Amino acid sequence: MNSITIARQYGSGGRAIGLAIAKRLNIPYYDKQLIALAAKQSGISEELFRRADERHASSLLYSLVMGNYGFGTANGKNDLPINDQLFLLQAKIIKEAAQKGPCVFVGRCADYILRNQRNVMNVFLYASREFRRERAVHEYGQDPAKVEDFMLKTDKQRASYYNFYTSAKWGVPENYDLCLCTSSVGIDGAVEIILNAAGYKK
Repeated sequence: MNSITIARQYGSGGRAIGLAIAKRLNIPYYDKQLIALAAKQSGISEELFRRADERHASSLLYSLVMGNYGFGTANGKNDLPINDQLFLLQAKIIKEAAQKGPCVFVGRCADYILRNQRNVMNVFLYASREFRRERAVHEYGQDPAKVEDFMLKTDKQRASYYNFYTSAKWGVPENYDLCLCTSSVGIDGAVEIILNAAGYKK
């Protein structure tokens, strides 16, 4: 059985699709749950991690080059920015979860983190602006007057986060096994297509 990673434009339905797939297959689903798990493992405030979620800092690459990427130093303190700590903790949790069995992961560079593992299918979801705007307002409660700016800002933030923490580029088709336009195939249609592509039969 395959694990499935889902990268997504804001409002394209990634969470709904991921949850539906996990429910159909009765396998674990990881999205914002990773924040709580990272907080529990590290003892760092969940709220602090929540504010840092899918936002990059500026020091990780330097820290990796210098070898200063452990969770703790000789004096028991961690000198990495909170964003970098969260990324590394989530990467550890994602790898451990995937090793135990099939999972669905939404966002958080899961496709890149699991790039060396077998039995992983990577999906990118996109949709028309109208479709995403409609979902953002009615499903997520966004202000109609501000939703366009919020969509743009969120996608820019996700791309920046992915591009910073990986050697790949967010949203580029060749980085994924399957790219789907959810405004064309619908949420339910996307679920069926992904399950079929991943080798799951009804």
